This record gives sequence, C-alpha cells and structure tokens, in this order.
Amino acid sequence: MTEDKHDNQRRRLTPEQKIAILKAHLVDKKPVSDLCDQHGIQPSVFYHWQREFFENGHRAFTGNGKRAHQAEAAQQAKIERLQAKLGKKDEVLAELMEEHVALKKSLGEA
Repeated sequence: MTEDKHDNQRRRLTPEQKIAILKAHLVDKKPVSDLCDQHGIQPSVFYHWQREFFENGHRAFTGNGKRAHQAEAAQQAKIERLQAKLGKKDEVLAELMEEHVALKKSLGEA
C-alpha cells in the first residue's frame, strides 16, 4: 500500500512543483538522487521533466501569453461561428424534412 501512495504523490505534482525541483538541481546544485528521494520520484522522471523543460522553455518568452490569449480568443470566435452555422443548417434541414413528410402524406392521400 505504501507504493500506491507513492505513485499517487508522483502524479499530483503541479507544473510549479516540477519547476521548483528542476531549479533546486540546476540553480541550487542539489544532487538529482537527493531530490528524487525527497520527492518520491524516479531519476528517469526527473530527466524527462528536464528534457521537456528545455524543449518547451521558449514558450516563456513568447509575448507574455498575449499571443496565446489572442489565439484562444480567435479559436473561440471560430467555434461560435461554426456552431451558429451548424444551428442554421439544422433549422434548414428540419424545414426540408417537414416539407418532405408533408409532400409524402399528400401524395399518399391523392
């Protein structure tokens, strides 16, 4: 049961906690083995975080999130336009189906 608790703790680390652990090694020069023991993580997990950190670090310098916010707003506007368009198509389809059923009934009764 102790191992299960250990596994759950590893999965619950926030991005901020992961960065703090990486910083403790990179800036404060704490050994990876000590940090891994302290936080209950495997060294392979630590090195995975480190690789991800360096591969994606450039995002920290891309306009203080303004671009990301603008892109998200544009994406949301596009979604809303497409939802409105889909709603109109549903209305048209419903009208056509209603007319089709009415025509079938009139032909069947004639």
